[in-house]
Amino acid sequence: MTTAPSGVPHPPRPSSHPLRTIRDIRESLPEDQRRHFDAELADTEIEALPEMLHRWVTLSNDGFEEFLLSRPFEGLEFGARSYDAQTDAE
Repeated sequence: MTTAPSGVPHPPRPSSHPLRTIRDIRESLPEDQRRHFDAELADTEIEALPEMLHRWVTLSNDGFEEFLLSRPFEGLEFGARSYDAQTDAE
């Protein structure tokens, strides 16, 4: 399980198919992230390729986007600003 910044754990998204090829990894990413993946892939040295691909597989399968879309405002408090609680020092 991964933990969101709010501390609420969320389970990883079950993979509908194993990511076995670079094409699988690329197709599992949102369109805006594919450009970043392609750019990093092009600049990654051969020795560092397994680590880079593992990181992107983890990103594409962590379920965080689905978590945000399913409960985007759960646990958040609105209306308070961080400086509202400060006393006027002047």
